[in-house]
Amino acid sequence: MGHRYIGSKTKILEQVISKIKKIAPPGGRIIDLMSGTASVSVALRKSGYKVTAVDIMTYSYHHARVGLLLKKAPAFRNAKIFIEKYSSKKGGNTYVQVLDGLNSLTPVKDYFFREFSVEGNPSDATKPRNYFSPGNAQKIDSIRLWIKKMHKEGSINDLEHSLLLHDLIMAVNDIANISGTYGHYLSQLIGRAKDPIELKQTIFNDDKNSEGHTILQGYAEELAPSISGDLCYIDPPYMKRQYAANYHILETLAREDNPTAIGESGLRPWRDQYSNFCTKTKIRQAFQRIFTTMNCKDFLISYSEDGLLKISELKSFFSKFGSVKFTTLKHNRFRSNKSNLNKQLTEYLIHLHVT
Repeated sequence: MGHRYIGSKTKILEQVISKIKKIAPPGGRIIDLMSGTASVSVALRKSGYKVTAVDIMTYSYHHARVGLLLKKAPAFRNAKIFIEKYSSKKGGNTYVQVLDGLNSLTPVKDYFFREFSVEGNPSDATKPRNYFSPGNAQKIDSIRLWIKKMHKEGSINDLEHSLLLHDLIMAVNDIANISGTYGHYLSQLIGRAKDPIELKQTIFNDDKNSEGHTILQGYAEELAPSISGDLCYIDPPYMKRQYAANYHILETLAREDNPTAIGESGLRPWRDQYSNFCTKTKIRQAFQRIFTTMNCKDFLISYSEDGLLKISELKSFFSKFGSVKFTTLKHNRFRSNKSNLNKQLTEYLIHLHVT
């Protein structure tokens, strides 16, 4: 299973954690202010820190809950009726049994089949969309309906619910017929999109550090006044592309709703998750609100040479709030298609100490 996510910090994760360790005290409170896939949050947990993970996206909220709050599979004590009816695995790990039951469900033709498969009949498009094979779209429909049903009836608790949604999102990433993001689909099904979808077990972090973490959903600049920590790590969007638009399908899975899928790409209404960090005229004000209202003196910001603001502009702006130090990193860039951009990308770790 894998994340398919613009700006994921897996490639520079070691350098990010190393830098944080040089600034923050061992076992301190680190704020992962735009947590995304929660890869940084999980690495911080493994390093012994207490984490406050924040993101505006619902799927990020579930990723963070799984990555920070679980050290082993939950018991699924109330899912016995579902297991007995749908799982062929008798006895043993109830988490494995629940996944087996979900994987064994009879496909149904519902929202995902109608809106996101080539055999569907979308409500607001001139032709069917090709995000998933018809078979996979029907399996997604049956799985998401049952996860929602079990949660509503109390067969699974909130954390078990987050885990199953996390597993579904990861499985969907494996078979989505896209080049990189969910901004649009490919015209023909590629190899991985033809494979049947399968929920797989999450690998848990058995590091004893699963308590004392906090997961919040909302705008970073609005939540900033209520958050405190020894260091705040910020990985903001770099470009105009809005995450809410480019990952609309994952958000629909996480919200468990059936929004109007708009236009040829089938985007959900996403303005309620619009990021000011994707707008050149608003990004400075958003940073300022965070730096001036959060109870935190040290900020570590990741930023890219592709960003809306030049690195010289950032240095000048950040210097208004305190001392600024830069570290330069190079790695292979994320490219969702055959792009003319250079393969190597320069990123920066910017340490701002507010005075």
